[in-house]
Amino acid sequence: MPLIKLQADRLFNGYGFVENHVLVLRDNGVIEAIVPPDEAGEGVEKIEGLLVPGFINCHCHLELSHLKNVIEPGKGLVEFLMAVINARKKTYPRKEEAIHTASEELCRYGVVGVADICNTTDAATVKANSPIKWHSLIEVLNLSDETLETRLINLNGIKKEHIEMRLPAVLAPHAPYSISGATFKAINEVTTGAIISIHNQETAAEDELYKTGRGDFLKLYNMMGYTASPLAVSGKSSLQTWLPNFTNGQTILLVHNTFIGEDDICFAKAHAARYGLTLVYCLCPNANLYVENRLPPVDMLVKHDCTIVLGTDSLSSNGQLSIWSEIETICKYFPHLSLEMILKWATSNGADALRWNGLGTFERGKKPGVILIKNDFSITRLI
Repeated sequence: MPLIKLQADRLFNGYGFVENHVLVLRDNGVIEAIVPPDEAGEGVEKIEGLLVPGFINCHCHLELSHLKNVIEPGKGLVEFLMAVINARKKTYPRKEEAIHTASEELCRYGVVGVADICNTTDAATVKANSPIKWHSLIEVLNLSDETLETRLINLNGIKKEHIEMRLPAVLAPHAPYSISGATFKAINEVTTGAIISIHNQETAAEDELYKTGRGDFLKLYNMMGYTASPLAVSGKSSLQTWLPNFTNGQTILLVHNTFIGEDDICFAKAHAARYGLTLVYCLCPNANLYVENRLPPVDMLVKHDCTIVLGTDSLSSNGQLSIWSEIETICKYFPHLSLEMILKWATSNGADALRWNGLGTFERGKKPGVILIKNDFSITRLI
């Protein structure tokens, strides 16, 4: 089988930069080796730019792609959620087309794997015919213990449809403010050892809700017919309230973390060690700026050696589904962080979190995709 030999200005192998080396791969995209130029032989193609493995998007809502430019930015999470609820009640005749276009956009921007949030099967056909690898998280929203059984029947039906289309799927909690106590326990029971996710501390109102039972979330609950918060007040932060529900060795993608505190991070580490959990912190900075005009405490997560990955969220809260754009935003606001570290979040960390052994790094036998980031910062997917 013919070999492709690529030598760029810089080469990132998924873990770090490898200077002055040639990437050797088969024409089907399987990696053969990374070697010095004098060992590469003839036929080396020299390229301007940076070569990296395909990106892993650890948080996306593909089925919301039709809501691009529909939700007004900068209004805060509660107003955003209310707008999304109202928007989803409307009919969008070109919804499937928007989903297909967004899937193609992910490919074009070098994404090879996605952890995708699903409330329906609207995106399932597009995903089943996409070259991207998918991990479908069937999102559980249930505020009342009384409706739990019916809700789980419906969601397990959505999960089954994904699996029948050969799309791996698992139930996952939406967010602490949308899950009742019995619902958390039920999810814990059916997700032993699974990879799940949860939107965590995306707004200050989330902690206020659990500490006092008051705050902006009451507007959302009133819209849903509640006169007060349906959730018990714990007097603790959101994370310190919901995380103890998980005790069965899950990998949990904590998404957003815009208002996470240092005490929360320490609490989470101790709980994870006790119950064999793997905690992964997923950052979606462009969506955080779109919704709350605030970024998570990235330096604090780095300080505590947290495992970090990247996501885009949906087109309802982001202008594009480009992981490279998320990297650029982090570099802009945290210029002291190395590009090498951030690229690792976008490649090998994401692949490891989702247990995709064939993606994330340029290692022999893997087929991770090959992305060229040109010197003008544009992206080309080579393979």
